[in-house]
Amino acid sequence: MKLLLVGAAVNAYVAYAETGCCFHATADGGPGGIVEQLFDGQNRIGQTGLKEGEYCINTQGGLVDSSGRGCILTPPTSQWQCDAGAQPSKGFYVGADGTLGYNSSTQFWTCPTGDNGGWNIYGNQPIPNEPKCIATKLFADKCKTSEPPADKPAPPPSSQCPGYLPKAYEFPHLIVPVDEAERDKCYGTSYNGTAGRGLSSVFNFDIPMAAKGKICGLHLGYHYSGSIKALTDVQSNPGDIRFLFPTQRQLETSAYTFADSSDGFKFALLSDAATEQSTFANLPRVKQDLGQQALAPGAAFDIASMACPAGERISVWLQAKGISYIDFFQDYNPCPIGLYIIPH
Repeated sequence: MKLLLVGAAVNAYVAYAETGCCFHATADGGPGGIVEQLFDGQNRIGQTGLKEGEYCINTQGGLVDSSGRGCILTPPTSQWQCDAGAQPSKGFYVGADGTLGYNSSTQFWTCPTGDNGGWNIYGNQPIPNEPKCIATKLFADKCKTSEPPADKPAPPPSSQCPGYLPKAYEFPHLIVPVDEAERDKCYGTSYNGTAGRGLSSVFNFDIPMAAKGKICGLHLGYHYSGSIKALTDVQSNPGDIRFLFPTQRQLETSAYTFADSSDGFKFALLSDAATEQSTFANLPRVKQDLGQQALAPGAAFDIASMACPAGERISVWLQAKGISYIDFFQDYNPCPIGLYIIPH
């Protein structure tokens, strides 16, 4: 089996080398210097005794390393590493000045590991609660021609966003990923919402007293494409829950990975609020099933409508069904993306 995996990895590297372009990378930020790799494919800077990394990029913006491993931004931390058997994350590119970018952003983060002076590299966010993380840029020594064509249209203005946030809206004050495969593992707080491949996320909302007597809707960043589902166990002061999901080109300060939505995503209201110590094993029970929704970029979905529980903290659980997968940086900047509660 190992020989088969090695052969497949070599073939993957050769295929990328033939159809794309290969480069080495350096970092400007943190300790800076050459991007190197651990034996397991983690990309690092500043650590002595490691081998310089080499990466090949294809026309879809996927990267593999010299061992043929697919390079990905792993949820929930978005650490950049190359894993055997992984499908490469698409969306990488090399700009005209050699800057490596991902999904229209050239900012990466680097955070100390405590391992022989090494620093890991992360995507669009630093590790939560790690004050030593530093913004960095990565530069390729080749492949500048892989930059997206200059004649591509500019991102549309915010007036074309698939969904909007009114003056009064509720942003999640805590996002906690949990892992069904590692039921007792505590990830702590995250800036990303992730659902799929065993992971799911809980979003905490603190509903202000000013929302008393209003409807709270749960919304997801897409154009509205279905009816609002009322919560039957709440009888007064209703509200909305919404999920907003712009396209990549509509985002200015966020990014996401989206694999498939054919099996849909499931939403639920929990009986109690999650905490930073929440795991899959100790999550509160489901109080109300909010239904299942297929998602696609460029739309906004109304997930549910309920009486605003003024003065309370509530938790909404996002899970993926089947092979569906999403990982997004929750962000209210244009265009807003993620899960929101809208009192009205």
